[in-house]
Amino acid sequence: MSDWTLTKTRLFEGVWEGVLGASDVAAAPPEIEVTHELAPLPGVEMIPREEGGGFVLRVPVPAERISDGVQTFVIRDRASDTVLDSFSLVAGEALAYDLRAEIALLREELDLLKRAFRRHCLETTQTS
Repeated sequence: MSDWTLTKTRLFEGVWEGVLGASDVAAAPPEIEVTHELAPLPGVEMIPREEGGGFVLRVPVPAERISDGVQTFVIRDRASDTVLDSFSLVAGEALAYDLRAEIALLREELDLLKRAFRRHCLETTQTS
């Protein structure tokens, strides 16, 4: 198990950023590996933080890794083989269809709830 924790700060201009910290300030820096479909990503940076210790982790997302569907990137401590975090990018036409289907289902469920609520209101006012 890793002593390190990773907290996402932002995804900006194609670079995922997070703060890597440890409960033990004297802990050795972890060996970070970021993978997509089991292939390691190049250009991952760990920049020491001046305030508060730890590191800023910067993961550039290569353009060739962005495509339709859900793309998941896994960040792990290679030495302990512990997954510290992951992030996903979702894009494309397939997603639009899924979202439309989910919205339609939510609308149907909302209509069902509205009818049940109205029926309940009518029943309670008639018995009062």
